[in-house]
Amino acid sequence: MGRTFAQKVLAKKSGQESVEIGQIVTVKPDHLLTHDNTAAIIGKIGPELEKYGVVRPDLNIIVLDHVIPAATEKNAAGHKTIREFVKKHKIQNFFDIGEGICHQIVYEKGFARPGMVIVGSDSHTCSYGAVGTFATGVDRTESASLILTGETWFKVPPTIKITLQGKLQKRVTAKDIILTIIGDISADGAGYKAVEFHGDIQNLTMDGRFTMTNMGIEMGAKIAVFPVDEITQQFFKSHNIIVQPEEIVWADSDAVYERELTYDLGQIEPVIAAPHTVDHVKSIAELADKTVHQCLLGTCTNGRLSDFQVAAEIIKNKKISSETRLLILPASRSIMQEAMKAGYINTLIEAGAVLLPPGCGPCLGAHQGALAPGERCLSTANRNFKGRMGCKEAEIYLASPATVAASALAGKIRDPRKEVA
Repeated sequence: MGRTFAQKVLAKKSGQESVEIGQIVTVKPDHLLTHDNTAAIIGKIGPELEKYGVVRPDLNIIVLDHVIPAATEKNAAGHKTIREFVKKHKIQNFFDIGEGICHQIVYEKGFARPGMVIVGSDSHTCSYGAVGTFATGVDRTESASLILTGETWFKVPPTIKITLQGKLQKRVTAKDIILTIIGDISADGAGYKAVEFHGDIQNLTMDGRFTMTNMGIEMGAKIAVFPVDEITQQFFKSHNIIVQPEEIVWADSDAVYERELTYDLGQIEPVIAAPHTVDHVKSIAELADKTVHQCLLGTCTNGRLSDFQVAAEIIKNKKISSETRLLILPASRSIMQEAMKAGYINTLIEAGAVLLPPGCGPCLGAHQGALAPGERCLSTANRNFKGRMGCKEAEIYLASPATVAASALAGKIRDPRKEVA
């Protein structure tokens, strides 16, 4: 009987020939990601750190990204604590403010590789499945334990197989695919399950795959993963990363799945997740002409070069509506520099957009771009929970970069397919 991706990786990492669905296994992750919450995590184990130190200085990847630059004395004190921890324990992989959002940093710096196990104290750690990594979020207590021991346990998850067929229409994006899937499956439909994407994945860019795995947690998935193909290999080569064939892991052709779904990409249309859950998905026609007071383009979900490219193509030589605000938030410093070099950032700024530093800030209402009561935001982020952007009386709608760009021009929700470039 064939094995799924999750079964293969967890068997290898736990030193076993094979593992069964539901089996408990102990593994040593390749990396542990933490961000601004590192201060709170190490605060749980102060005496133990003094006595034992960290288990591996190369285990940790620490990125300051949630509130950057520090907005309050409390934030600044937390950052200071983290910097002192990094220095004292000789943490090898530390990225200070301005480098970018933690998930993008792990991805573009080559920390995530095929067949690895990476855990992080952030639920969107599942993003790295885009490059064939078993990646998942853990809580702060588990993260604290990992800093000391380097070990954790998993229950081998069952797997949902999703087959993608055909090509997307113009200005329909991977964000529309994943929102459509989440709307079908529900916010907990893949609870503690692995999700494998199969089929015509050659028609999806790496940016698109990253968007889709990033939002795997929004359907409850433990991991979401794509196979490594030529497009993945080209991504690695462009970042001077050499991947050996023996590193690559994928499911057997006769693997057994709990559930199988198939989507015709040509039939996917622009969709929007309406308040206050990500699975409250509606067609763009249902929400057309709804006023938006703020538009957010960026975050770890859609803050990459291709996202700014499509927005710039739609907005070029035009002005955003005086009735809305457009915030642009690159996922990393390198993306911001590339987008500047290509002219995308300048195009958006000339149209009236406001450039924010590479970080998380407005996505979770931690810093910049907070909403007022009664306001509505159309965002490329991954969550629209009540209060997510700092105000429980505001509304957040989730959409693709193309939809956000077209809507920013009108100050109302618009179908990007109808916007002439």
